[in-house]
Amino acid sequence: MSFEPLLLSAYSTVSALGHGRAAALAALRQGRSGLRPCDYDEAGLDTWIGRVDGVEEVVLPAGLAAFDCRNNRLAALGLESDGFSAAVATARARYGAARIGVFLGTSTSGIEATEQAYRRRGGTDGPLPASFDYRHTHNTFSSADFTRRYLGLAGPALVISTACSSSAKVFAAASRHIRAGWCDAAVVGGVDSLCLTTLYGFNSLELVSHRPCRPWDAARDGISIGEAAGFALLERPAGRDGVALLGYGESSDAYHMSTPHPEGEGALLAMRAALVCAGLEPAQVDYINLHGTATPSNDRAEDRAVTRLFGTAVPCSSTKGWTGHTLGAAGITEAVFGCLAVEHGLMPGSLNTAQIDPQLSAPLLRETVQRPVQVAMSNSFGFGGSNCALILGRQS
Repeated sequence: MSFEPLLLSAYSTVSALGHGRAAALAALRQGRSGLRPCDYDEAGLDTWIGRVDGVEEVVLPAGLAAFDCRNNRLAALGLESDGFSAAVATARARYGAARIGVFLGTSTSGIEATEQAYRRRGGTDGPLPASFDYRHTHNTFSSADFTRRYLGLAGPALVISTACSSSAKVFAAASRHIRAGWCDAAVVGGVDSLCLTTLYGFNSLELVSHRPCRPWDAARDGISIGEAAGFALLERPAGRDGVALLGYGESSDAYHMSTPHPEGEGALLAMRAALVCAGLEPAQVDYINLHGTATPSNDRAEDRAVTRLFGTAVPCSSTKGWTGHTLGAAGITEAVFGCLAVEHGLMPGSLNTAQIDPQLSAPLLRETVQRPVQVAMSNSFGFGGSNCALILGRQS
């Protein structure tokens, strides 16, 4: 049975570029990065981050006060951006609350709440404060539980946590649930927020750059960590036009805990599977949003995979120089960029890339160009070889 395209009837994004699709689109057109020198908490690291403004001022609804943490505040910003919650309310009236699923991706969820709780302990071995609520903050499922309650939904709900592919793989999970008849529509997305665990963790792995990240650059030396939230409402087209999920591909190569296969075998498997799912040939893809983390090994492996499948004919770029690497929210953030590419006919450039590594062959765009995009691919590759490629295009 061929894959049935699913319409993204509504979608939203919040990142260091601003709140909403219009802010993101304006930044992409103007060449304005959202990265800034690290000013998060007491990190004290010589690096750049993609921080979302306004998270600290968010006040959650009284009935959801137990969920209060940076991650769920960020999710709330995403749910209220671009008229998303209103669009879901319309869908809820159409299908019923129990027939809309929630499928979210996150890497660390509300771990910042646990970090703060440990700071408030009585001494080095004292108990955690009684106010600490692990279930509604740090627990990985917290983001999906918060989202379904915020939107008044009662269908299937789950969280996928596969590092940087988390909120790309939710598209695949939701598609399978709709196809199996377990729900008629789905809210998909992801949220990951800044915390000391990720900042110091990636720094200890020597994967954090001291300047804004430079994907594909000859002198690239690591990532810039960011935070973001994004959501999409997936529905059967039912005669409606718009941007749709045309296919997806997943793989798990398990080559190494934190390093991809040097020839990009897992990435290649995911991209090939996505094309088969969509019933497309490589030449029918107009633009590829690369995973493009700006680490030496990741960019090299992805370049091998892309050129083995597409040659050097399909323009591509990494948007992590704009937002930073938003980890568990990278999949949805870059899927939204893929939607914007199709909807507005533009291909984002790879910001901060000064001199392309001569050992890399993929045709990287360094400046945003206005060009029709009928089909876009978005790549998300996680630690441990958990890979996902999405194909987005016009549905008419």
